[in-house]
Amino acid sequence: MKKRFALVAAIAVIPMLLAGCSSKASTDTNKNKVDMKIAFITHASPGDTYWDVVKSGEVRAAEDLGIKVTYESDPDPVKQSGLIDSAVAQHVDGIVVSMANPDGLKDSIAKAIAAGIPVISVDSGLERFKEFGLLTHIGQSEYIAGRGAGEKLKAAGVKNAICVIHEAGNTGLEDRCRGIKDTLGGKVQNIQVDINNLADAQNTVKAKLLADPSIDGVVTLGPPMAVAASAALDEAKSKAKLATFDLSEDVTKLIASGKILFAVDAQPYLMGYLGVSFLYLHKINGNEVGGGEPVYSGPGYVTKDNVAAVAGFAKNGTR
Repeated sequence: MKKRFALVAAIAVIPMLLAGCSSKASTDTNKNKVDMKIAFITHASPGDTYWDVVKSGEVRAAEDLGIKVTYESDPDPVKQSGLIDSAVAQHVDGIVVSMANPDGLKDSIAKAIAAGIPVISVDSGLERFKEFGLLTHIGQSEYIAGRGAGEKLKAAGVKNAICVIHEAGNTGLEDRCRGIKDTLGGKVQNIQVDINNLADAQNTVKAKLLADPSIDGVVTLGPPMAVAASAALDEAKSKAKLATFDLSEDVTKLIASGKILFAVDAQPYLMGYLGVSFLYLHKINGNEVGGGEPVYSGPGYVTKDNVAAVAGFAKNGTR
């Protein structure tokens, strides 16, 4: 009984100790608040749901860490370079950048590093971040993710697929299709559409399906295009299996209904959150996360079997 009383007394004291620690931690946090500004610069097009998730991650990280992060984007590499140059001129403490067109950004990134500004790439740039002298890269190998998608499509019996590239010149999207082609074992044909004109893109997919009834697989590389392709399949009365890269609330609904076989999830929220957090740690403690190697956020695979577990997060804009 004495032992039991002592245990109960000890447990009762813990909340008071934690309250004291929390108070002290709060005071210490205020004392050690870091004056820091990070520029988050991507190649996103307006209204791109994938990049909205990345942005939600960086916003949360900025709030959690109490620092300032500005988010800007432009799909034109020349204009994106201009955004990087502007950030350098403002003497930011760090830059997070996506490199869909690495060569187009090379000079601007070099200027940032020469100015002593640490740079991290997210999403696109895995193959070039070391060459450019970046701290690390956060994302997935698009080629490896493509290979995984190809294997899953092959297991589902797909033999003749189209891979829908919605952004010209984006090497990451091309790597996804290349990975699919290398593992499917059947025929894979890339088709080019414009993400900024979804109605036309939907018609392009529909026309392709009607022209070649042997197409039994369609792969899209982003949520808006996945929704458009699903409608195209219905209009063409095609039984081709649809798979996509990346998640959204609409995609999770299509997976749950069986209209999308699976989605490859790169977990873009992590790219936003970790990109900001890694630069913060670099400033306050000199940390270089990754040891010179990339930090992988994916790929993961969302199917009908596990979609319920992530649907709520997708609805909230964090998956």
